[in-house]
Amino acid sequence: MSKSVKTLVLALAVTLLSFLAACSLPQVSAQQRTFLDLSLEFLGEYKLPKLKFKDTTVGGLSALAYDRKSDRFYALSDDQSVYAPARFYTLKLSLGNRGIQKVEVENVTFLKGQDGQTFPKYTIDPEGIALSPQRTLFISSEGVSRNSIPPSIQEFDLQTGRLRQKFSIPQRYIPDATGDKQQRGVQDNLGFEALTLNPTGSTPASGEPIRLFTATESALVQDRDPIQLDERGNPKPLIIKSRLLHYLISDRSPIILSEHLYQLSLAPPGAQYHGLVELLAIDQGGHFLSVERSFGIFGVNIRIFQIATGAATDTSRIVSLKGELRAVEPVKKKLLLDLKELGISLDNLEGMAKGPTLPDGSQSLVLVSDDNFSDRQITQFLLFRLKSGR
Repeated sequence: MSKSVKTLVLALAVTLLSFLAACSLPQVSAQQRTFLDLSLEFLGEYKLPKLKFKDTTVGGLSALAYDRKSDRFYALSDDQSVYAPARFYTLKLSLGNRGIQKVEVENVTFLKGQDGQTFPKYTIDPEGIALSPQRTLFISSEGVSRNSIPPSIQEFDLQTGRLRQKFSIPQRYIPDATGDKQQRGVQDNLGFEALTLNPTGSTPASGEPIRLFTATESALVQDRDPIQLDERGNPKPLIIKSRLLHYLISDRSPIILSEHLYQLSLAPPGAQYHGLVELLAIDQGGHFLSVERSFGIFGVNIRIFQIATGAATDTSRIVSLKGELRAVEPVKKKLLLDLKELGISLDNLEGMAKGPTLPDGSQSLVLVSDDNFSDRQITQFLLFRLKSGR
């Protein structure tokens, strides 16, 4: 066989093998490489009756954390020590494949400063909660400038509720004034609403360090784009630019590893408010669930997204995120579920946590609403099955 014929046969063989490989292997899109194959199945709703527990009003439940060791949930009340001192509740949820059968309040733990005293009125605004492997709770405070409450992240003892440490918050998040004079920092009542930890982690001496993530509910003042009007004089829809912070927690003081741009989806028509209210880390590869909440003339709208931070630009050195950001890669997002599809009335859902394994062996996901201590609202629990195709 001549050299030219051998070359031709070899080329044909390579072409044939490439064709067969293309036919046998499924084509993977960029989105499939970025996101996990997840879906949510709604299992049921439970409405917690209005009640008192140990001289406290059970309400304002803005965040959830699940303790697999005790099979209990910790529900954070966002009470600014007004109705009772700032606190979290221990809840027992009876879950099944068809929904939530019962929610029992078993205990209340008051948050305390390092002096062992509960927080006075309007000195803390607890909004996010996460349980650490060391049996401590990380709690974020949103920040309410009108009450001089700065945004914060603090670690508390699970059993006593006593403060163990405070995180250093970058100056760009701290309001420099109130009202129209403010030029920097979180907007009033729109700070660290969301909080989560990586699914596994401990101190460096015993394994993988803890990684904590928080995000602003809305844009920092210096990141807000100016309102623009259309030809009819109506405000054009704006993309809200939140910042997502990534902390490393070790034997030393927590340090910031990175910060990313999280762009909220456009608010639904008629929405007067739109914000990022919860994050939930679902692996150590930068995948999360996020909850965006809107409300307005058409009621409450809740959307759950899967997000991926792996390719996002570190924005920690960017002073302002105003305008078009061609050089900044934001956190990638994929809509997982729009809760309006459930066909039920939604309340002010703010908290989300992975719960216990359901009787059929699948993973549960629980959402809870903040009733704002209002007789016109409810404390609503929603149960989902979190399914993975991979």
